Formats: sequence, structure tokens, C-alpha cells
Amino acid sequence: MDFRDSPEEADFRERLRSWLAETAGDFPTSGDEYWRRQGEWHQALYSAGFFGLSWPKEYGGHELPPVYDVILDEELARAGAPPRPSLGYLMQGLGRHGSPELRSRFLPGMIDGTERWCQGFSEPGAGSDLASLTTTAVRDGDEYVVHGHKIWTSYSDVADWCLLLARTDPDAPRHKGLSGFVVSMDQPGIEQRPLQMMNGVTTEFGQVLFDGVRVPADRMVGAPGEGWKLAMTIVGHEREPAELGYSARYGKTVRQLLDRVGEGEVPEELAWAAVETEMLRLHVRRRLSERLDGVEHGPDGSLDKLLMTWTEQSVGHAALAVAGTRDPELLGTYLYSRAQSVMGGTSQIQKNIIASRILGLGA
Repeated sequence: MDFRDSPEEADFRERLRSWLAETAGDFPTSGDEYWRRQGEWHQALYSAGFFGLSWPKEYGGHELPPVYDVILDEELARAGAPPRPSLGYLMQGLGRHGSPELRSRFLPGMIDGTERWCQGFSEPGAGSDLASLTTTAVRDGDEYVVHGHKIWTSYSDVADWCLLLARTDPDAPRHKGLSGFVVSMDQPGIEQRPLQMMNGVTTEFGQVLFDGVRVPADRMVGAPGEGWKLAMTIVGHEREPAELGYSARYGKTVRQLLDRVGEGEVPEELAWAAVETEMLRLHVRRRLSERLDGVEHGPDGSLDKLLMTWTEQSVGHAALAVAGTRDPELLGTYLYSRAQSVMGGTSQIQKNIIASRILGLGA
């Protein structure tokens, strides 16, 4: 397999490098300031022609092969720029399951960054076991009325819209009684409760309480009871490292740690992180090659998520082995890596999915 750039890809990479050399330094890459200005960074990328690369032209994307997203991720990491905002999984969910009217209304603003989004899935009592969620949406004329409590909701405090999963039929089997909605976050009945991370960030995640929030019935995504299909599309893409752009950043961190060690002895943790990072890099390229051949990934996303978890936590351990607790940024890398085996579905859940849906065990 030839991983070298085609002439068109090389030209794109060079244009991107030139733009980043002039622009990237104006934006923070971590901490609360990064999260505060992420929307501004999103719009800067889009205006320059570097966001929505593989998404449909109909809604403002460029319809380029997905390898261009990887080039973008590689060059952002190389330039020390902020990562691209992670919205691909929401775009896939709304694009695949939403009505033509919902797609036309909401996808352009999602892609160009003029409207910000959050995902209302996890709850205090329903994280990896998402089907046990208790948030309800009850029909009232031409609207649904939502009551419930969501948690670990990224960007909830700045979002204009929430792609929400709620229970619309309490008598149906738990996987079949769920529906998805596009909910306005600017209305009475919504309470925001920020969550402070152990790495010091206070604005990445939040709790959101819905108390009598009203949603027009035509903002249901799909038909009543089809929320689980929507959720599986979203989490399947959410678990792909290629979708999130993490692979290039892991590699950059490993290279920085190797530079820091210099001529000294390389810790075993760093050597193993280098191996896992390269493994993930090649795995992402295989996945992209499969996409180009029209292969759709379903439960395979759980394999991707496990590999990404192992890699990020290896990189986190390497950061701790090289710098200890003396470097706040590298300590933050380690602390954040601990969340990877929980967020997006725990590693135990991923193993169950692999066992039952890929290997056919227990059937």
C-alpha cells in the first residue's frame, strides 16, 4: 500500500502548511481558553477551505476523499495548532437519519461553524448502558416535552443545539422506546452545570438538566422509536480514531518525548507508546482504504475504540515516565488519558460488542 501523497494531496498539504504558518499561532491549543475559542477556530478553518473536507457539497462540504481529513490532522499536529472540532459523528447521524428538511436546515450551520452543537446521550445512571436512559419526551400536540438529566455533555454551555436521545415509549423494549431530537439550547427549562476535570479544564464538559423543555415534533430525527439506530450510527463513528484526528497527535507527543529524552535511555513506557502509536497510524490508514472501497464499519468501531484507548493511555504513561509531575502539560496528558477507557463507551462494553457482534460468542 502506497501512503505517499498524490500530486493533488501534496498541493493541498502545502497550501494548508502555508495557511497554518500564518494563522495557527493566534489560537490556544489547550485549557479553558481553547474551549472558549473553539468556535472561532472552527470558522477560521472553514473560511480557509480546510473544514468539512469529506462532507457533502450540498451542505457546504468539499466531498474530498477521507484521506484529506488525515492530512489535515497531521498538519494541525505538526504546526502545534488546535485540533479540528470533532463533529463528524453528529454529521453522520443527522445526515443518515434526519429528514431532508432537517438536513437542509441544520447541516450547513454545523459544517461552517455558525451554529454549535452538543450531544445529549449519557446520563448519571446511563453511560455505557445507554439503553437504560431515563430522560423522557412526551407528546403534547405538535410538540414533545422533555424531562431529564444529561452528563458529560461536551460544549453544552456554548451549544445552540443538542442532538438528544430520550425515551418516547416507556412500554416498549428499552432499545426500541428511544427517539432522537434536535433541541434548541436557548429556551426556558434548561439548566447548565459545568464539570471541572482533574486536569484543570472547567469548560469542556457539563451536566444539563431538562425540565419541561419543548421540542417541535418535526425535529424528531427519524421515526418514533428509531433513536437506537441513530445512536449506533453516531457512536460507531465517534469511536473511530480517523474521525477524531487523534492518531497524529499521539505521534507528535511521542516524538516530543523522544526529543526530551535525547541521548539518554528510553523508558520502556515510551518505547511501547511509540510502537502502539505507529500501530494505530497504520490501522487508521487501513480503515481509510476500506472506506474508499465502500466498506461500511459497524461494530468494528469497537475495535478502533479499544486500540485508541490503549494507545492514548500508553502515551499518557510515557509522559508520566519522562516528566513525572513536574511538567503541567504532560501531567495533563496523563490525567486526561485515564478517561479514554470510559468515555465513548467503556472498554468492557467494547469487548462485549466485539465478542457478541463480531466473533458471535454467546449466540
